[in-house]
Amino acid sequence: QVQLVESGGGLVQPGGSLRLSCTAPGFNLDYYAIGWFRQAAGKEREGVSCISSFDGITTYADSVKGRFTASRDNAKNTIYLQMNNLKFEDTAVYYCATDTLSNCRYSSKNAVVMAPDAHWGQGTQVTVAS
Repeated sequence: QVQLVESGGGLVQPGGSLRLSCTAPGFNLDYYAIGWFRQAAGKEREGVSCISSFDGITTYADSVKGRFTASRDNAKNTIYLQMNNLKFEDTAVYYCATDTLSNCRYSSKNAVVMAPDAHWGQGTQVTVAS
């Protein structure tokens, strides 16, 4: 059973920064695209970012473009999401997920999506409040 583990969430003021981490003990993430998703209370889960495997190509939702940066450190088997200039509307539980492919996949509306049998983490809470 593959289990992803997110960390780095917390409480931050608007304009602040956080860096989320995603790792998978005992499972090599090198070969798979990794997506970051978030779900705010009462809202549907949305794709935030995706980073492909070998070439590290990243994509972002319009709502976070220019503020969030995804990266991966294969030596540490860890994927990061650097979040800068955080806004109230970024408050959500953030999840990482590993696809079954090395490239990211998208819906017809260009949103990041994962394979049905993707592996997910348990989520980490990010709260932006003054």
